[in-house]
Amino acid sequence: MRKNQKKRIGIDARFYGPLGKGLGRYTQEIVDNVINIDQENEYIIFLCRENFDEFVCDGQRVKKVLADVRWYTFKEQVVMPFLILKQRLDLIHYPHFNVPILTPIKYVVTIHDLILTKFPTVRASTLSPFLYKLKNFLYKIVISLAVKRAKKVIAVSEFTKSDIRDKFKIKADKIAVTYEGVANLAKGRDSLFVSKIDDKKTLLEYNIYKKYLLYVGNAYPHKNLEGLLSVFKKILRNYNDMHLVLVGKEDYFYERVKKEAQNLKLWQANASDNPVIFPGYVPDAELEVIYKKALAYVFPSYYEGFGLPPLEAMAKKCAVVSSRQSSMPEILQDAALYFNPHDLVDMQAKIEKIISDEKLRETLKEKGSLLVKKYSWWECARQTLEVYDKILNKTN
Repeated sequence: MRKNQKKRIGIDARFYGPLGKGLGRYTQEIVDNVINIDQENEYIIFLCRENFDEFVCDGQRVKKVLADVRWYTFKEQVVMPFLILKQRLDLIHYPHFNVPILTPIKYVVTIHDLILTKFPTVRASTLSPFLYKLKNFLYKIVISLAVKRAKKVIAVSEFTKSDIRDKFKIKADKIAVTYEGVANLAKGRDSLFVSKIDDKKTLLEYNIYKKYLLYVGNAYPHKNLEGLLSVFKKILRNYNDMHLVLVGKEDYFYERVKKEAQNLKLWQANASDNPVIFPGYVPDAELEVIYKKALAYVFPSYYEGFGLPPLEAMAKKCAVVSSRQSSMPEILQDAALYFNPHDLVDMQAKIEKIISDEKLRETLKEKGSLLVKKYSWWECARQTLEVYDKILNKTN
């Protein structure tokens, strides 16, 4: 597939690891798997100060370079092209849209979604309305140039490919679809720890002592957690012995969701009998228990480019009830029970159905366990490597 000449390939891995949240997961899996699959070419991995020591390489075929530049900044636009030029690369892969306009070599860019063009709302930012509008305007310029100047665009779903094609009017054959993978949350020693952990004690540590519905992820406005809270308040009239557990690192957006829960009288700080529980960040080993014991995972999002969280729930044998918007039917197929996230009556009906129907939950668990086998980070990396090859070995 490759020619004999060794190539120098760069990957912008400043998002690598937990630092970059969902993008960090994607970047880490691509970097780790690509350099393991491709034993021929040389790789230059650009990292920031916070994750530089986290990535370990042999220093022979794989080299790491400090790119102490914050993403989405003017400095990124100026410094990154200089660092790239210095490494004499044949190609660089940007795992996100923040491509420096002056990138001096061929590049591939991964576009995960077009959320800021679909849901341009100041509620999605901590900036003032003026600064948010300015940032959104600049975002549109950067992503438009990134897509149009790229040798190839990687999309994470057919839905996202269609979005990119329609928005930027580029040919479909310029866009390659590589589905993301599902990672094991507890690996190595952590998996042994999970087998020894006391499930009941773990749940009680988070004040979970009733049956519960689960959401794991961020609290950005398009995730529709306010809608879920409103629906859950109504569900409690029919199923009053329930918790709703919202797992995610505490930040500005989760604070806003907490305020909404407080307004709905579903949560109070320091109370021991809250219907809605905010555990904050949960270590992977304990998160496995929370997945395992949940009645169902609820995913009320308005828009997803891929939608990894419900797949991770399926991997933990947790039944999923999900929004049917955007990419979700493509990715989750028949392994989820769907609702319209704009219709709170429909959402309530579907969630109550999954609460009451044990047979349905077991069926969805079985289908989910089979479905997640389709999504492999190794395969995602292999297909990404094919994209590199096609660009580097193109003869015309």
